[in-house]
Amino acid sequence: MSKKNLLLVLATKQGYIHNSNPDTDFSFGNEQLFTSISNTYIPLLNLLTKFAEEGIQVKIGLVLNPSLCTLLSEACIQDQYIAWLDKRIAFGDTELERNKDNPDILQNVQSCLKKLQKDKIDFIKTYNNNLVRAFRRFADKGLIELIPTAATNIYMPHYADMTEVMNAQVETGLFAHKTFFGETGDGFYLPFIGWAKGIDKILHSYGVNYTIIDARSLLFAEKQCETGIFYPARTKSSMVVFARDNDTPKDIYGENGFMTNPVYRCEQRDAGYELPAELLKTFLGEDPKRLQTEFKYWTTNSVYNEEAATEQAKRDAEQFYNTKLNKLRQAQEHLADKDASLACVIPLETLGTDWHEGILWLENLVRLTAKSEDMQLALCKNCIKDQFLLQKIEPYPCSSEGSGYAENLLDNTNNWMTRYVRKASERMVDLTERFPFETGIKARLLNLAARQILIAESSDWAKMIHDGNLPEYAMDAFKERILNFTAIFDSLASNTVSTEWLCNLEKQDSLFPWINYKVFSRKK
Repeated sequence: MSKKNLLLVLATKQGYIHNSNPDTDFSFGNEQLFTSISNTYIPLLNLLTKFAEEGIQVKIGLVLNPSLCTLLSEACIQDQYIAWLDKRIAFGDTELERNKDNPDILQNVQSCLKKLQKDKIDFIKTYNNNLVRAFRRFADKGLIELIPTAATNIYMPHYADMTEVMNAQVETGLFAHKTFFGETGDGFYLPFIGWAKGIDKILHSYGVNYTIIDARSLLFAEKQCETGIFYPARTKSSMVVFARDNDTPKDIYGENGFMTNPVYRCEQRDAGYELPAELLKTFLGEDPKRLQTEFKYWTTNSVYNEEAATEQAKRDAEQFYNTKLNKLRQAQEHLADKDASLACVIPLETLGTDWHEGILWLENLVRLTAKSEDMQLALCKNCIKDQFLLQKIEPYPCSSEGSGYAENLLDNTNNWMTRYVRKASERMVDLTERFPFETGIKARLLNLAARQILIAESSDWAKMIHDGNLPEYAMDAFKERILNFTAIFDSLASNTVSTEWLCNLEKQDSLFPWINYKVFSRKK
């Protein structure tokens, strides 16, 4: 009997954004990371622990990019996170006193404080400060499939004419995945689900067996796909492609998505932004910048009711389950004896960080599916049958960004970046030919140059500028990497370098410490 498979893939959107300088206040640079650790990564691990203990056969695809894994593995970042928690726990004690005569708010204060205290216990004692190792354990148990991705969040279609750049991003991403998780996996997640002609040949040359593309990439293919988005197809190089369900993002954070329900907690209404400045003096110190305290007591228009939100999360999980089940039932009518599959890709940080009740919603969805006889959770790698009998297609260039073509990653706010990073990338490729067998100081310079280019190629910077999310930080981070590369390029040309400057720059970024600059070389 044919099956109905729900393919849940949770993909992190964390970029290489951090502040590891012990001499400066780290809160502002690391706020997004630490918020996600508390609200998404630890709760997800706790949920997986609960499922394992209860024997629930959960199957979820998980994309943890090299930037996130590197940050989570840094000892200084781990220590800073604990200090970040301690600062908020101390603030919570003052909030208990301030709201002792306001029972509705006090209940929310107690809930927020209890969660922060538990986060600290979980992080230190349960997971020994190492969340990456904890995720690897669940992958070894078969509860999740860890899917590799590119070295940084590059939008690969922007480099479709630069094979060496795409090779470097894929090869470095796969090696980083193996470094953190011990294997390279079967699939590969394209950042921003960006597809362009020729990407499949590059992925297939590195042993990648499948990837996920936008539904439009499949539906607008040169040859009509007979099974639609509900069954995998293959490219001309026989790499398998699954089409993502484009309704899933709308279900969650669209105009009428679950997140918009007024019963849910408003993540923008944090005490750090809502309270008068005089009540935040102890928390903020001398820094005038407002920061999230993780104490959030309100919905968009009233005091938050946790019990009502919990019930709504259950109803929303049921609605999502029924919607996808109906889709699969209708699809199966046209698939004969084939298994119908629906790939639902969800930004990982949406669950918990952007949507407080998101992890609870996920738990309810998994429980519904686990006891269902109609639909089951499945992993992409387990839904590939008779691979070389799948229909061959040439996917249409599409993306999950913007209106389907990532126009927000190259518009009048950020297009100035392109000429600099492409020119620097061309120079990096040329350097590998000029210095093919270097050792010592020159090899260190070249490896550092490769690292700067990989970070600069990330489209996180362009997206942050477009979205107005720390745009000054994004511009400075991008310019710094381009200037660093230029300085290295000039040093190699003049055959002079300051070893002190080199050592300081090597310490600045911990990303890809093992990198070999030859990853950018032209393949012979």
